[in-house]
Amino acid sequence: MKTYSSSQDLSGQWKIQHFEVGEKRAMDVAAATLDDRFWIGAEVPGDVHAALVERSIIDPPYYGHNDAKSRWIEQKEWWYRTTFNLVRDAETEEHFELVFEGLDTFATVYVNGHEVGKTANMLMSHAFDVTSLVRSGWNAIAVKFDPLHMHHRDKETFDWSSYTKERPWLRKAAMNFGWDWGPRMVTVGIWGAVRLEKRTIAKLESVYARTESVSSELAVLHVTADVKSVLSYRNRQKREQAVVATCNVRLLDRSGHEVAGVTELPVEGGIADTTLNVTSPQLWWTHDLGEPYLYTLEVTLFADGVEVDRYSEPYGLRTIELALHNERGEDAFTFILNGVKVYAKGANWIPADHLIGAIPNSRYRELVELSVEGHMNMLRVWAGGIYEKDVFYDECDRQGVLVWQDFAFANALFPDFNRDFMDNVRQEVENNVLRLRNRASLALWCGNNEIDWLYDMKSASGDITSPFYGEQIYHELIPEVLERLDLSRPYWPSSPFGDSNGQDANDPDVGDRHNWQVWHGSVYPRKHGEPPLLDYSIEGVTFKNYKNDHALFSSEFGMHASANRYTLEKNMPAGQFYWGSPEMAYRNKDTNHQKGILLMEG
Repeated sequence: MKTYSSSQDLSGQWKIQHFEVGEKRAMDVAAATLDDRFWIGAEVPGDVHAALVERSIIDPPYYGHNDAKSRWIEQKEWWYRTTFNLVRDAETEEHFELVFEGLDTFATVYVNGHEVGKTANMLMSHAFDVTSLVRSGWNAIAVKFDPLHMHHRDKETFDWSSYTKERPWLRKAAMNFGWDWGPRMVTVGIWGAVRLEKRTIAKLESVYARTESVSSELAVLHVTADVKSVLSYRNRQKREQAVVATCNVRLLDRSGHEVAGVTELPVEGGIADTTLNVTSPQLWWTHDLGEPYLYTLEVTLFADGVEVDRYSEPYGLRTIELALHNERGEDAFTFILNGVKVYAKGANWIPADHLIGAIPNSRYRELVELSVEGHMNMLRVWAGGIYEKDVFYDECDRQGVLVWQDFAFANALFPDFNRDFMDNVRQEVENNVLRLRNRASLALWCGNNEIDWLYDMKSASGDITSPFYGEQIYHELIPEVLERLDLSRPYWPSSPFGDSNGQDANDPDVGDRHNWQVWHGSVYPRKHGEPPLLDYSIEGVTFKNYKNDHALFSSEFGMHASANRYTLEKNMPAGQFYWGSPEMAYRNKDTNHQKGILLMEG
């Protein structure tokens, strides 16, 4: 985890309450002195569903049909409130930012009764300058969340958006609206940590570290720090010429000894840039190839010799490449870690719970440990969820598991013709690239899940008649951002992706592949522009079709299955534990309920 020089944690117990839209004046509810004694206690990070379950206000949503009973939550206006104490230094110019690591989704933030800003994206962090609003002593924060329908009801709908038509305009986890593996559970609330950051004179806006080369004798590490002044304009005019900013950059081993470093690195034009040479380096490997060794990268910012900010994060020395051709010039899809080919073994990672904000850190540790015990060395963070919490990448870094990271665009058309939407997307992409680009585990950025492939199939079948809305995101916007912010790992526009001799994007001979012959009965081979065929028969869905799959890289495959008996019985009313019962049928969200029977019969 990154550490900051001065940060006050504002997570923990907050208060929540709901109102009908328009029932209350926002400024009245946001008032610092509002009496909220009768509001409901709620944990942050968390969400409204989890808080109401904990207080027994709603029934557990996984039991029976209770998820349907809690749908009223998504129709209301929800408020969060908390207070905190602060000591300000009257002799020093201090800069304060209120940082939310996750707001779900359309939020308006108030500090001491004053509106400081709005958000429209669950999938990124948000920071607000509150320097002029926070005071010594007691302070109050309020956050209002609009129901989603207020922000998509007047928007156009598109030919294609899997599972629900409301998704394309909303930058929110797609699986919240229901998927073939889970129910609709539209969450709302503060799902990430909250903190108040204090700075003086200047701050480290970001640190970018990339391993340029490795060998057993030497690793070359390039480190760039972006520095930003936090002085007011008046004081900046007075002091800017006088302030001398420098950085110390150090790489420490596990015992805390410096293995490489540079002191008094000048900051010029807001940038401090250096290269560290690490002799006899300990490299980061996946757990099956070696040890996932982590150093500590430390960057300390000084202004006139006084420390004003510090960045510290575990860092693994390693190089990662994606080879699309082998030594004979034939098509390939092979990750190369520190010059060694990796045989990737793994799974797709969906959020560990529908109530994302309430997932404990221990659950992430347990699930990554299970992946390692199962001999997996790569997890694909699927586009229908979120850019995962820091703890997920912490565990993958620590336990030696590579991460294939999808950008959060799944199975739909997206309005890339709309400037406001694209500005929102650009901020989301930049925010997450800046957050994750130093991760040793992060092996690849991927533009979307199945959109390029399915657009072709749905166009060929006549289900889509519109242009490829969203194409600009994956083939222009994201590559442009990565060219500026992270060229240290490969980018793949979509999954699956590849084109060979007129075959479709899911061709096994080029790129990566999603095998949905098994379970979904997709008929292959298929040419680009050809109407797709599905074979719902014993032969069409059988797992024996895996024998015929010679894909270069299978990035998605599988079959639906029930949870284990313990989980099912815990969440189903008595007498419903039999095949074909209403409760069993309710848990199968797939488009053809008979595929499981066909597969077992075969």
